Amino acid sequence: MSAAVTGGLLIGGEEVHPKGPGFHAINPANGATLEPKFSAAKPEEVERAASLAAHCFDAYRESAPSRRAAFLETIAEGILALGPPLIERAELETGLPAARLEGERTRTVGQLRLFAAVLREGSWIEARLDPPLPDRKPLPRVDLRLHHVAVGPVAVFGASNFPLAFSVAGGDTASALAAGCPVVVKAHPAHPGTSELVGRAVAAALSKHDLPAGVFALLGGPGNETGSALVANRHIKAGGGH
Repeated sequence: MSAAVTGGLLIGGEEVHPKGPGFHAINPANGATLEPKFSAAKPEEVERAASLAAHCFDAYRESAPSRRAAFLETIAEGILALGPPLIERAELETGLPAARLEGERTRTVGQLRLFAAVLREGSWIEARLDPPLPDRKPLPRVDLRLHHVAVGPVAVFGASNFPLAFSVAGGDTASALAAGCPVVVKAHPAHPGTSELVGRAVAAALSKHDLPAGVFALLGGPGNETGSALVANRHIKAGGGH
């Protein structure tokens, strides 16, 4: 997997570069501007990402738990495969030491694998069946069935101080994907390159498992406009972030 950072958005399995001024990451240790320039999502990119997520929701939530588990494990493998360039980019964008970031990468991979294990174990669905009561008076009762279901597309916001574990493929994203919910991530503007690298690992895992490309999107922007448009979008049913 390439560790090159291009500054694009990831929508529908494609790299998107909207026209506009864009923004740069800043090295907090010395104030240097980091290349490349990153694209900022406009309302039309938000709408496209959210509508694609909504369009594939039924197909994704009905996918086998074992398939979603394998998908999560492949994301974990993809993040590890990025190797030192991921840590180096995160160091530049956050000023955090390599050892701290390596530990956070381990935590991120562990979260993904944990949710994969939960999916395979199965009790998370909490299925319950109340038998029918055909002799009940004044009317018989049919059987009653209850279990957890996915809620719909989820917006996830990356944290400024946790560029991996609470970011593009962190716990919020992992839990939503495990539950069968497509995810649209708003990357934190402090570490857009780190976010893009991890986002590419998620997109590659989708392709490997032949899952709908709309299951994951990565949006960026320097201010609050993109995030505000995302949570207000009619297709988004829940949000997560720290």
